[in-house]
Amino acid sequence: MNFSQAESYLNTLQMHKIKLGLKAMQSFLAKVGSPEQRLRFVHVAGTNGKGSVCVTLLTALRQAGFTVGMYTSPHFSTVRERIRLNDEYIPEAEFAELAAKVIEVLAEEAITYFEFVTAVALLWYERKQPDLVILETGMGGRLDATNVVTPLVSLITSISMDHQAYLGDTLAAISAEKAGIIKGNIPVVVAGGASEVVKVLTDTAKTKQAPLYLLGRDFSYVNENGTLWRWCGQTAPLSGEIPGLRCAMKGAYQHENAAMAIAAIKLLAGHGFAVDDDSLRAALLAVRWPGRLEFFRLSGDALHQALPGIGASSVQFLLDGAHNADGVAKLAATLRQDYADLPLTLLWGAMSDKDIRAGLACLAPLCERVILTRAEGERAAEPEQLLACMPEEERHKAILARRPAEALAKAISLLAGGTGLVVIAGSLYLLGELRPILLGEIA
Repeated sequence: MNFSQAESYLNTLQMHKIKLGLKAMQSFLAKVGSPEQRLRFVHVAGTNGKGSVCVTLLTALRQAGFTVGMYTSPHFSTVRERIRLNDEYIPEAEFAELAAKVIEVLAEEAITYFEFVTAVALLWYERKQPDLVILETGMGGRLDATNVVTPLVSLITSISMDHQAYLGDTLAAISAEKAGIIKGNIPVVVAGGASEVVKVLTDTAKTKQAPLYLLGRDFSYVNENGTLWRWCGQTAPLSGEIPGLRCAMKGAYQHENAAMAIAAIKLLAGHGFAVDDDSLRAALLAVRWPGRLEFFRLSGDALHQALPGIGASSVQFLLDGAHNADGVAKLAATLRQDYADLPLTLLWGAMSDKDIRAGLACLAPLCERVILTRAEGERAAEPEQLLACMPEEERHKAILARRPAEALAKAISLLAGGTGLVVIAGSLYLLGELRPILLGEIA
């Protein structure tokens, strides 16, 4: 089996269908000798911020000289992006080899896309034997395919409404699913948030006798001046302060994500993962996470190679995977804070099961034009559906372009003298189609 064949096989699985449960993963892992038992993990769940926390942990631990695996989802262009070791992604040949092994072991047993890729990842990490693997849940936690490991530390980032059809329609219900990654006597770092979220997480940790470290109670972050901030640990073993921190990633909320990662690193020190303060400072300045408030400018040859026939000489872009109410609110706050002086053109595509109405109500008033398109995927909403969800008083700004590439060209053509900003948001699947056009492949 080659990589192309492995990808074709994957595409026959339930890529956009969700089957929560641990049975298939537990069965498969038992058949291949339980590779997860020979690895050390950090397990990360939450609604928003999971990927940012994961990549911050990876960057900091790498800065300190450790070899670190990172498993995240979804991907932009190729499934290989999900399975990373330091700055490298699983090679095509090894992915294909391990995919063939998974197929052979499974025989006729049914498995989902996410379970299959998780199986490949665990087999590859067993082969590579990194010092640590950072494992991000796909959805929820309790019944997520990744919830077959016993980590050194668990993290639960901010929790908000998302995937209600699978996780429940209240914050308490969703929190209970995320809390499913909390293991007996294993420390857990949590962002907290609404009172019902905190109650569920603290009650679960107490029941499982898991030490819980809560943002705002056991550790915190405070602004110093300008873009500098300070991390503060109030509870042992987090006690102490780290001043003079600065995040390369945009968005004020990245301070929260970085604070979570630092708390986890403090706990990991007890397992031999020491990261000094200077390494942490350097790491925060080096963190990069594609498609999360990702700002860049294309000009000259780079622009015309990416978009032949475009008349503009320079274009600024902001790519953000915001697709739920909390993520959209954070994107809107960043636009108001950092880009208020620029004319904004929003290029938006979303899945039909998201709260499209709330997202467009939040972002459309900030923009001069809104280009509505159809993101990739069978769940994607049509532009006409998006328009119907737009506030009536904002619909005069809307332009419909079903194909994302056409929508991109239209957005650029509408820039006011090339001085505006094209904001692409609403779905990571949309970014997955457009980002490679603009910046090339990641892996």
